Amino acid sequence: MHTTAIDRRRFIQLAGLSGLAAACKPSWLYAATEGRYAREASPEFHADVEFELTAGVTSVPMMPGKHTVVWRYSGKLLKGPETALVDLPGTHLGPILFFEKGQKVRIYFRNDLPEANIVHWHGLHVPQIMDGHPMYDVKTGSGYVYEFTITNRAGTYMYHAHTHEATGRQVYNGLAGLIIVTDAEDRILDLPRGEYDQPIVLQDRSFDADNQLQYVQSMRDRHMGMLGDEMIVNGKRHFVLPVATRAYRLRLMNGSNSRIYKLAWEDGTPLTVIATDGGLLEKPVTRAFVMLAPGERVDLWADFSGRKIDTDLTMKSLPFSGAMPGHGDGRGARSGMDHGGQGGGMMGHGMMGVMHGGEGGASGMHQGMNRMNHDEQSAGGGGADGHGGMGMASNSALPLGGEYAVFKVHIMREEKETHQLPSTLTKHDRLQRADAENAQSPRKITLSMARMQWLLNGREFEMEGASPEETITMGTLQLIEFDNGYTTGQHGMGMSGMSGMAHPMHIHGQQFQIIERKIRDDLSGGYDTVSPGYVDDGWKDVVLVMPGEKVTLLKRFDHFKGLFLYHCHNLEHESMGMMRNFKVV
Repeated sequence: MHTTAIDRRRFIQLAGLSGLAAACKPSWLYAATEGRYAREASPEFHADVEFELTAGVTSVPMMPGKHTVVWRYSGKLLKGPETALVDLPGTHLGPILFFEKGQKVRIYFRNDLPEANIVHWHGLHVPQIMDGHPMYDVKTGSGYVYEFTITNRAGTYMYHAHTHEATGRQVYNGLAGLIIVTDAEDRILDLPRGEYDQPIVLQDRSFDADNQLQYVQSMRDRHMGMLGDEMIVNGKRHFVLPVATRAYRLRLMNGSNSRIYKLAWEDGTPLTVIATDGGLLEKPVTRAFVMLAPGERVDLWADFSGRKIDTDLTMKSLPFSGAMPGHGDGRGARSGMDHGGQGGGMMGHGMMGVMHGGEGGASGMHQGMNRMNHDEQSAGGGGADGHGGMGMASNSALPLGGEYAVFKVHIMREEKETHQLPSTLTKHDRLQRADAENAQSPRKITLSMARMQWLLNGREFEMEGASPEETITMGTLQLIEFDNGYTTGQHGMGMSGMSGMAHPMHIHGQQFQIIERKIRDDLSGGYDTVSPGYVDDGWKDVVLVMPGEKVTLLKRFDHFKGLFLYHCHNLEHESMGMMRNFKVV
């Protein structure tokens, strides 16, 4: 049984950190020779917290037997409270970084990987040069100094690789970690703390017979997103969380590349949500299940009082449908493409029209098949049997939309202490559509695929490019619509139509508020299996957009000019170019 208790003091003892680390500059840090890829510390920036963060190659015990080679962020505290950096021994995940709102943070990053790497501070509101934009990729052996002030509300955030065309593979190899921000408002609430405040990182991975990671084995993995065969939680297989008979705060993060979870307790106990991506909700909300897409976070109030000692409770992912072509029954059904456009699910009118910009007919399908077969042979895959280019069904032992165990909770001991769930958690400034600069003309972002390329408004990624509709005046509130085929006729799929897949859309910088969702009537069946699990009440930086759905949100663009990415957080889609810049001027 693998167990992990995230008691900060216990981990501090294991890590052997001192009470207050001395400030110093790492001796290894030096400037790279290629201009913009190097950045030194600023003498005028007076940091409260400093640490080293190194990306390197190591091995960890992820499966029984031989250790798995992974890429991992390791950290060393240089200055600040001993609680600022907490290692998780024996895992591929980077250390948990604990920050306070208002702290000034300096991070000396070093890349000891065999290729370029850059770190993105997902959810934090920081300047362009600190955000981990791939234009700043750090070459092997080089360093980069990040300096920023924590302006975010208390909440659960993360950091991960954001390297040009390599994000999916690098994160899959292990380059990710958690950030937990606290503030005065969070501290005054009677919420579970210490060992009763548990971060839980959900990931899925596939392994070969030698316990080594397997990544992208087919064109399906590349175009639809990588789905692993094993659940890995907090870096462990068959993860079990030991708990007492009392209330806990469970900070769940979806760290998977492409997997969407429909989370629910096996015995039907409702989930009580107290926070999402951008921190606390105004009031707790209750759901029978919660949808969690890649990059999303949700904090649960989980009360285990009254449960019997030495019993287990399983968190499962329940069946759902409609998230991808032919995904009609939650059992990994084959796509409409495999059946010449006769296939079911949301894409019963044929996948190839989506992939090829509405070319349609025998000619478009023939070109598409040839393209996929060529790409698959180049990638070492094969055939039309569902294992190669023509078969787009998942071969994962955990199909998307299937039912499976995610992790277990084991009731270890009895505790009499009780916490009461606060009826009010915080107060949000509710954004108003009428206050948006573009209240009458929302910035529409269409999600689509054409000629085997994932696109945003029909465009691929440009490192420093931004169209006029992506150019925004600093200090304004913007109305934005993500349209995944809502305005497209049922037969009019293509470059300006639906993509045929669910896309978790992430915007860098400040959080946003979701104000409206709409789904096309002809696609409501699959949608009904996921929509009751949305939690749109609070601040968000990732939103799941289903096929045929339009999501409208309000977002401010304050404080920093420059280029700030927005992209699909299906990391294979991001790596394929489903990413663009907002240019704030």
